[in-house]
Amino acid sequence: MGSYAEFLASKRRQVQPAGRTVDEADVHPMLHPWQRQIVTWNVKTGRAADWLDTGTGKTFIQLEYARLSGDRSLVVAPLAVCHQTVREAAKLGIDARYVRSDATAVGPGVWVTNYEMVQHFDPSGFDAVVLDESSILKQADGKARTMLIKHFRDVKHRLSCSATPAPNDNEELTSQAEFLGIMPRVEMLAAYFVHDDEGWRIKGHARRPMFRWMATWAVALRRPSDIGGDDTGYILPGLDIASHLLPVDGTPEGQLFATSLGGVGGRAKVRKATLEARCGKTADLITAEPDEPWIAWCGLNDEANMIAKFVPGAVNVHGGMSPEEKAEALLGFADGGIRVIVTKPSIASFGMNWQHCARMVFCGLGDSYEQYYQAIRRCHRYGQARRVHAHVVLSELEGQIAENVARKEKQATETTEELVREMRAAGELRMT
Repeated sequence: MGSYAEFLASKRRQVQPAGRTVDEADVHPMLHPWQRQIVTWNVKTGRAADWLDTGTGKTFIQLEYARLSGDRSLVVAPLAVCHQTVREAAKLGIDARYVRSDATAVGPGVWVTNYEMVQHFDPSGFDAVVLDESSILKQADGKARTMLIKHFRDVKHRLSCSATPAPNDNEELTSQAEFLGIMPRVEMLAAYFVHDDEGWRIKGHARRPMFRWMATWAVALRRPSDIGGDDTGYILPGLDIASHLLPVDGTPEGQLFATSLGGVGGRAKVRKATLEARCGKTADLITAEPDEPWIAWCGLNDEANMIAKFVPGAVNVHGGMSPEEKAEALLGFADGGIRVIVTKPSIASFGMNWQHCARMVFCGLGDSYEQYYQAIRRCHRYGQARRVHAHVVLSELEGQIAENVARKEKQATETTEELVREMRAAGELRMT
């Protein structure tokens, strides 16, 4: 045990500040004191991770980091978020511009691009890089993760930003650490994780040492008071989640009674069999409140097409659209030009600020808690002035999916609270 403690201590010593010292007065006064403190900590740390809950000003924080960390910085984000980032930069007096290659990113400044365009930029020309919605680093196929880590490994200053880090997810944590140049993935797995029949999990005795080590290069925050700030204006209005379980006509193959989904194939059949009923219920909910902006979240193209058909004026943002068309529609909804938007969580659940909307409906659910959480937080986020109503429309047999998502939500909440508690106890980032 002593040798293991020594090993962890040696790793902790290797995490040395790679940035420069700036004063909080150097940060734009529009930011709250606790946000300015995060910026100065980020800049001094040089290579850091910000795991800040939705609506806590992550975009402002990362833009100020980019401005203060060098003459030429690159912010990488999902396409629709890029345009939103440019808008936010203007509020800070930063002339950030969206570009698609080095050819148009001439000279110093803060440049913004989307993940698909990363390889059109020479990283040696940048003093700093920011990954917005950095959960892309845990993609299952690993291609994007590997590319981003290799592409930016020689950039001196790096910041990764996410609202939903998963403290038990080795793919997330090890990829973040490797992108930042803190510790290689294989080394972090060896130090803190064990592999068994259930896959990778944190070693029981390594949990607290890992969180305390992470506090030297990452900050997790659910609300300002987590680092001693003022929560005024950051207490969210309520969230009501209503489940609508519709009866299933017929019996799934191989069952005497309709009692379970019967695996992935059975789920697909049940979802197809209840398509019109679920889409009809979704449309009824939307049309019952004709003066409210609505988001309809779908998992299947047929669901999105049918809801758009049932709801007059609804705009379906789908995978067949160009990135520019998607961005235009998503921002059109944000600006109030579109009342009802129909889309998939995989397309629009990350990064968008839709606090003007307090109504949404899920026409079916997938197993991804992260997508579900992010979808809800497009509206239920700081800046929302009203109680948010979220509806979940499922067949009766799909109730087990809702239970699974609820279980993941409970686990994530408990683990995030533990992470924040340890970081607050051991970290350098505290209001005085």
